Amino acid sequence: MDKVRRLRAMSSLCRQQAAYNSMNKWKLLAEAEYWDHLAELEASSHFQQCNAIVTSELGSLDRS
Repeated sequence: MDKVRRLRAMSSLCRQQAAYNSMNKWKLLAEAEYWDHLAELEASSHFQQCNAIVTSELGSLDRS
């Protein structure tokens, strides 16, 4: 989950820069959206892996 935090921090930095840089505002906001998207993908992947582990552990309990 550290990676998700880092990706969201990058998004936040882009949004902060957009507030102070009107010339590049839209580019920075687009970049923030990109970082948010990567964070969502990473979080989704993490939870899918967690669910797979729990499912396999439950399956092994049923066989006991």
